[in-house]
Amino acid sequence: MSSVSNDPFPTTDLSPFADRIMRINAPRAYARLTVEGPGDPQARAALSGATEKLMLSGPVQDVNEARAMLAGLWLWHDWLDESHRISQSINTPTGSFWHAIMHRREGDFSNSKYWWARCRNHPVMAALGQQAGAVLHPLPADKSLLRLVNAGWNATAFVDLVEEVHDRPDDPRLAAAVALQRLEWRTLFDWCTRAAAGR
Repeated sequence: MSSVSNDPFPTTDLSPFADRIMRINAPRAYARLTVEGPGDPQARAALSGATEKLMLSGPVQDVNEARAMLAGLWLWHDWLDESHRISQSINTPTGSFWHAIMHRREGDFSNSKYWWARCRNHPVMAALGQQAGAVLHPLPADKSLLRLVNAGWNATAFVDLVEEVHDRPDDPRLAAAVALQRLEWRTLFDWCTRAAAGR
């Protein structure tokens, strides 16, 4: 995560353009586990025509990771098709990671698991396993939540949890799932930012 205190977004190496896109309606962004219909229209207008070159404040060292950042920004604002077009064209574990998230968010849970299998050794998985404890620790013990961090981050167990709770607003695990989804996005996006800058 970013070393900038009290800032929920990574800012090191991030361009002012990308930072501005992330902050559009930030409190409401990425709050749904599954998405039907269009995303945020203000974000769409801002992202239309954006390229990987606009993602960083300095030169792009890894074009695939910068493109992955762009896929992440579309996903952050619930534009699944736009994110999908980008992530499916990135033949790296990071592209598969964003691809897996997109399919989970569209409710295609089995397809999401397929893409998780293609990125199970991504470095972000270890970081998620460590950071997810902060979200889960205050909650009552629940097998479906404990499975998420049993041996690091278990992405397929998270797909199962989302499938169980995405359409159950009264399920007490729903808020934790949304918090974990946002943590997952921020951790991966921050990793992509550093990788795109060659760090």
